[in-house]
Amino acid sequence: MPHTFNRRDLAFQLYEVLDVEKLCDSLRYQDHSKEIFETLMDLVERMAEELFQPHAAMVDEKEPEFVDGRVVIIPEVKKALDAYIESGLPAASFEYELGGMQLPHLVTHALGFIFATANVSTSAYPMLSHGVANLIRAFGNKQQQSKFLKPLIEGRFFGTMCLSETQAGSSLADIKTKAEPQDDGSYLLQGNKMWISGGEHDLSENIIHMVLAKIPGAQAGIKGISLFIVPKIRVNDDGSLGERNDVTLGGLNHKMGYRGTVNTVMNFGENGGAVGYLMGEAGKGLSYMFQMMNEARISVGIGATSLAYTGYLHSLAYAKERKQGRSLEDRDPSSAMIAIIEHTDVKRMLLQQKSYAEGGLALGLYCAEIIDKKLIASHAGDNEMAKQQTLLLDILTPIAKSWPSEFGLRANEIAIQVYGGYGYTRDYPVERFYRDNRLNHIHEGTKGIQGLDLLGRKITQHDGASAKLLMTEIMKTIAQAKQIESLTACVNDIEYHLNALLKTTGMMQSEIPNKGISAYLANATLYLDAFGHAVVAWMWLRQAITATMKLPEAINEADKNFYQGKINTCRYFMTYELPNIKAPLALLSQTDTQCMDFDVEGF
Repeated sequence: MPHTFNRRDLAFQLYEVLDVEKLCDSLRYQDHSKEIFETLMDLVERMAEELFQPHAAMVDEKEPEFVDGRVVIIPEVKKALDAYIESGLPAASFEYELGGMQLPHLVTHALGFIFATANVSTSAYPMLSHGVANLIRAFGNKQQQSKFLKPLIEGRFFGTMCLSETQAGSSLADIKTKAEPQDDGSYLLQGNKMWISGGEHDLSENIIHMVLAKIPGAQAGIKGISLFIVPKIRVNDDGSLGERNDVTLGGLNHKMGYRGTVNTVMNFGENGGAVGYLMGEAGKGLSYMFQMMNEARISVGIGATSLAYTGYLHSLAYAKERKQGRSLEDRDPSSAMIAIIEHTDVKRMLLQQKSYAEGGLALGLYCAEIIDKKLIASHAGDNEMAKQQTLLLDILTPIAKSWPSEFGLRANEIAIQVYGGYGYTRDYPVERFYRDNRLNHIHEGTKGIQGLDLLGRKITQHDGASAKLLMTEIMKTIAQAKQIESLTACVNDIEYHLNALLKTTGMMQSEIPNKGISAYLANATLYLDAFGHAVVAWMWLRQAITATMKLPEAINEADKNFYQGKINTCRYFMTYELPNIKAPLALLSQTDTQCMDFDVEGF
């Protein structure tokens, strides 16, 4: 597929670094094999190339429109999604008893990555719907599951998450949407929701909205929030579609990027009330919704990685083709120009992109594997192992979302720079990739929120159990790398910076009694970036270990170059990227409060 992803790298991550085939030894995944995974990869690669990538620029130019109260989307989007649904892929990760394929999440996330590299906007619709299905599977009652779960898994229904409101933004404690209980056990919802991706369209038979609202008389704050299933079209007991619910489109948000994913203002209950169904217990809505949000955060990180990845490959291809300038040693103006990839600064920019894109992919797939290990342990009754995998995923989730969103965006910025002036034009796709990726900083919890989550919750939760477990895993990799002499410099670099990170964390925590929690969290975003860099350095060390071990077995030049490229990129990351955390760690160790204390009148 033209410059979207590297199948060789994806295979390296899946089969050599993560060993996805080992998952097939478990009872849960015993029916699967590498042959099945590769067949699916072939199918998805073909679909992505033939149906998703061709309209990516088109849907960006002609974004969804609000016409006579409905959303109009170019037909190519539905054609691609219809093929996706017909393939059975919406059911890929669900259990057999639910009509699913019961594939490893590691594989389904890799498939999602392929689609996103081709067209991130169109691939967002199935991602959201998958999250809604998982939410109903986990917390819905039998009646709710019988009505909504099967059509979601089959791809006939799509889904959304309706959290934010204009006046509340990310402060969900301040939402005003209310849900009045009815005699038949249902609720009538009234309120408005903002920034609803996939909120209205004709791409599916129905849209299932997961809506946060407050029941009158409920406790103030987040403990008074409940979660409701609100279908666009009401569903009868026999599964047939009934009348249109009181859910209307208030308008479209016109975004800088991700233009192909319709983003809406939704009005609930303009004509008396939208019928909704309480999921689980009243007052626990936000805790339920966090399952979908955390799931989406990992997908957002993979989406950000996909944009960084395709941007890197596009700029790499351009750098190999574009002739400009000559070697600095060649002063003959009549000599032939060289490809710009021969210029050192261009090589540096490409290496930087490669380290961000492939490092982000390694992190996203590692998190997917943790989900699989958790499921395998749960099904085997190994509660302790399941708990450990949960703790590990908890601390990695804010990093898996925010690090690719930050540094994937930088990769796209660099891709524009490689193209020069052409990169700033719409004649080439790299400016679109940048615009698309800019959203990932914001949705599913802004970067600032992820920083607060990491430093304020995940680092300290369960007496630091998540952080300790992560450090144990990193130290296992370092111990393995110490057995490889050629990686000594990389080991020394990561150990030095990891120790600095741990020391800084301890110093910050020791100052809480003196300076307070607000000062401790004042620079949480800086901490998030530094922590993320250390984690991605670990991801690169894991890749370098595998590549070093495989290099002697390489049977052709392509494989030798591939493995050596991995090793050299690891060295680059340790030398050029990881040291960037020194300055923020020095600042963090002081628990500096300048920004917190700055008088607003000074602005």
